[in-house]
Amino acid sequence: MSALWTHQTAAVATKGRAVQAWEVSGLSIDTRSLQPGDLFVPLKDIRDGHDFIPMAYEKGAGAVLSEHEVTDAPALIVDDVMQALQDLAIASRKRSSAKRIAVTGSVGKTSVKEMIAHVCREFGKTHASIKSYNNHWGVPLTLASMAKDTRYGIFEMGMNHAGELAELTKIVCPDMAVVTNIAPAHLAHFENVEAIATAKAEIFSGIAEGGLAILPRDSEHYDLLAKHASQSVSFGWHEDADARIVDMNLTAEGSHAVVHLAGRSVDVYLPVPGKHWVENAACVLLLTHHVGLNLDVVLNILKNMHKIPGRGEEMTLDVQGNMVTLIDESYNANPASMEAAIAALGLYERRKIAVLGDMLELGEDELSLHANLNITLKKAGIDKVLCCGQRMKALHDVLPESMQAGWFENANTCQVALEKNLQNKDVIMVKGSNASGMGRLVAALSTHRIGNKNTGEKINVL
Repeated sequence: MSALWTHQTAAVATKGRAVQAWEVSGLSIDTRSLQPGDLFVPLKDIRDGHDFIPMAYEKGAGAVLSEHEVTDAPALIVDDVMQALQDLAIASRKRSSAKRIAVTGSVGKTSVKEMIAHVCREFGKTHASIKSYNNHWGVPLTLASMAKDTRYGIFEMGMNHAGELAELTKIVCPDMAVVTNIAPAHLAHFENVEAIATAKAEIFSGIAEGGLAILPRDSEHYDLLAKHASQSVSFGWHEDADARIVDMNLTAEGSHAVVHLAGRSVDVYLPVPGKHWVENAACVLLLTHHVGLNLDVVLNILKNMHKIPGRGEEMTLDVQGNMVTLIDESYNANPASMEAAIAALGLYERRKIAVLGDMLELGEDELSLHANLNITLKKAGIDKVLCCGQRMKALHDVLPESMQAGWFENANTCQVALEKNLQNKDVIMVKGSNASGMGRLVAALSTHRIGNKNTGEKINVL
């Protein structure tokens, strides 16, 4: 297997100075997950990553980037590590003929990125952002880690300030750029949702010549997005959508839909519930059609897709003898993704419990945006709601008394109350922003796990 980078190729890409001869097979910014043979990239955050260079060597790093002198170990000395990482990313892009696909959006970008990657892997060597490596270091790290013979490169791009996507898209220079949706997210940093749409449209500023934009046709900001894209197609329910959803049937087990695309009417099945997953599928079908992938093969691949940890993954728990289903939506949250997750929970025909943590970065209207979730919860027929965090108190206070299962300051007290009040066959959905503690709550509940519906593990059927 050929090296990802050698001391020579990396030095040329970064204009750095190589110490010793070396080659590496991957990149890592974290000594805890570093694999033998990786190039360690010491970024500066809460601590300066250079402090961990000795540990990186102990863990078997093939070499390290460093702004400090290294004389007795394989290294690449550079003036600025972050700039060097970006230089490696750009060199990686230029040496590969991979089709580069960039995905952004207020809601659904990780899910769509994973769906695209799941499909593309069946057609050729595919490289995709891991987890949600979608920021100023995650995107170049992903691109710099891409092997030269990659056929499809899938890059998630996030932002919470104007100008961020403009920088990221220049690095990737995507052949195709997707905007999944525009919704109230990170409103604390924007004047309004239209400003969010304008910032999302920055992804088109770096698109390759002749590149294609994939747009959400139902968005009220569609015209704004289309204005920034030189060439675009769209998906959604709108009669003018290029991938138009014309019918849908949702159950707790999965989603059926009919989509009109490329002069055909195709039947779509996804083993995950929710209108938002159908819309994601329409987006993926449209994109892969324009990539040139066989539509019938893509439809078959989507039938076997799995849910993503933190974004709808299901697991079966045994909590003090009560067999319950946990839906993990804990990765992040904004009003639109909350509404989608609550609606999907409502498809279950058992007692439904929503455990909701604070949504962050929503600006001056944050309390009303939390309180307004009561409309969606009632419409979905949710039986009990546990609210966690200072902002979620606004929701708790407007819920009907019959739905109130308590307000809690932190995830620990919320977990104790939840476990005490569970009944056999309950379905629990947990969702909140990253810093709300909902991820820790899910991790604690997962200690009761007896199976996972998405990986084929043995489970008890409720």
